[in-house]
Amino acid sequence: MNDTKRSGCPINLTLEALGDRWSLIVIRDIIFGDRRHFRELLSRSEEGIATNILADRLKRLTENGFLTRSADPSHKQKAIYSLTEKSIQLIPLLAVMGAWGRQHTAVSRPLAIRAKLLEEGGPALWSALMDELRSAHLDGNSVKSNTIVELQKAYEMELAKA
Repeated sequence: MNDTKRSGCPINLTLEALGDRWSLIVIRDIIFGDRRHFRELLSRSEEGIATNILADRLKRLTENGFLTRSADPSHKQKAIYSLTEKSIQLIPLLAVMGAWGRQHTAVSRPLAIRAKLLEEGGPALWSALMDELRSAHLDGNSVKSNTIVELQKAYEMELAKA
């Protein structure tokens, strides 16, 4: 593994830690799509991630401390991927990226609704979402949280309209 960094710039180092766009897409799908298994991440990807790319990103994200991988008690050949505190703290970055994307790109309404709600909810909503993700991913609680449920409902309502 090459530990040579291009510079000590915090933006550069963040980009180097994440690797590439697929890494954020995988993290997004775990956060907002509650996709915790390889097959879910592969088959429900809006962007159509390839099998080899997904396998590489999951391995890299796990090695770099963004995800943990544990055995699925319901099936011995399956693994469950969970967010770490490091990845949960990406919520503000994802919210700001979503807001920028809504303002400067041609988004689809259903896929933009979560970004809109996160932008409107601001730091208070981001904090609530991060607390709920901590409970689900770090503490192992299986109860669906209010923020995640509301974001999913809004997405499904927009999807039904489209």
